[in-house]
Amino acid sequence: MIEAHGLVKDYGARRAVDGVSFAAKRGEILGLLGPNGAGKSTVMRMLTGYLAPNAGSCALAGHPLATESLQARAKLGYLPENAGLYAELRVGEYLDYRATLKQVAANEKARAIQRALLACGLTESRERILGQLSKGFRQRVALAACLLNDPQVLILDEPSVGLDPLQVAEMRKLIRELGRDRTILFSTHVLSEAESVCDRVVILDRGKLLAEGTPADLAARFVARALHVELLGDADRALAAVATLREATAELLSREPTVRLRVTLPAPPVAESRAALARALAKADAVVIGLESEKTSLEEVFARVTQEAAA
Repeated sequence: MIEAHGLVKDYGARRAVDGVSFAAKRGEILGLLGPNGAGKSTVMRMLTGYLAPNAGSCALAGHPLATESLQARAKLGYLPENAGLYAELRVGEYLDYRATLKQVAANEKARAIQRALLACGLTESRERILGQLSKGFRQRVALAACLLNDPQVLILDEPSVGLDPLQVAEMRKLIRELGRDRTILFSTHVLSEAESVCDRVVILDRGKLLAEGTPADLAARFVARALHVELLGDADRALAAVATLREATAELLSREPTVRLRVTLPAPPVAESRAALARALAKADAVVIGLESEKTSLEEVFARVTQEAAA
């Protein structure tokens, strides 16, 4: 539903996007992650047809932007970072105006507006004036406008920026609900947001794609090299047993009521390394009663990926 192939965008002598490629399937929520200035908004503007790439190509719902722009954009709902709203209009009036711009058929307009209001929790706000709404409600109105043409693809640029914590939680819930039957690409630099919403993530920094995958896969691939071990036995002998493994280190977390260790391995733990650890502990007369990978946040993944890229 979303395809980017080798996208390049230059602003004068500065390369803002450098050979970015990724794809999103039908019904998938894909997060575009990166710090401010990473190139996220530029990628989105190329995907929506607002900017032409210097090199590469992109397509929406099977329609190449270069040759079938109108067909592609007919399948699209786009929420830019700063969505322009007319403060003097009422919510219903604004959505009626946007439906006209989107060429929604006259006999379908009322139904399309009601459907968008319902999807974004705005049915009781139809007569309210836009300039009197909170930032969270204005963002909902802008998102409702994206839904008027019943798009198959939604591209949302920093949809929760400037919202308070409660509004952020409501926006995340809304994105998950909309993603049930649409493909959604949304950008954020708040990594906990992507972790709670996305099926997969793409990490950008300085215009380059650094990593791609599910949050769990990225954690296992880049950071998760520690195991938490719970055992019965002598703590000192268990620490000595871990030290016999090549490049393994152990940190004692507790002695009572059970011994708990944090064991760091030279590579992400797999079945063989777990088995080697269990055998070493068994030789020290320790009985392993718990063994699990350390939970890794997307923040740690991002820090690791960007540090390696900089190096």
